[in-house]
Amino acid sequence: MRFLSRRLVMPNDLNYADSLFGGRALEWIDEESAIYAICQLETNCLVTKHIGEINFESPAMQGDIVEFGLATKAVGRSSITVSCLVRNKATKKTICLADDIVFVKLDPVTRQPAPHGKTLESLEAQTEIELRALNLLAEK
Repeated sequence: MRFLSRRLVMPNDLNYADSLFGGRALEWIDEESAIYAICQLETNCLVTKHIGEINFESPAMQGDIVEFGLATKAVGRSSITVSCLVRNKATKKTICLADDIVFVKLDPVTRQPAPHGKTLESLEAQTEIELRALNLLAEK
């Protein structure tokens, strides 16, 4: 899992208990996961179809920096399924895990599901090429 993005927990992100509001965390998870899926499938005509089980494990407090780890779990004909792990940047403690987030590519005209032409293998190869280009992956 690669940690690709970070957010600072601000006062307007807090609940009555002065910790990160679960609804705000879900908003961030949906947005970060969508950006990841858009980059993977190279299209921005995607919709969130499903978000599976979400387990909140520890709180995030005002001033904490949270980071989002994302990974591709599965690739369908018109869909991609990702996982998103939210953790505290400083302590590495898991805040929550959102598993089985499904995005579906839509035809921009008909708004119906459309094939994206990607496979899990092609996405893994694409990611390796991108990481090598950024010098983030050692040569084999």
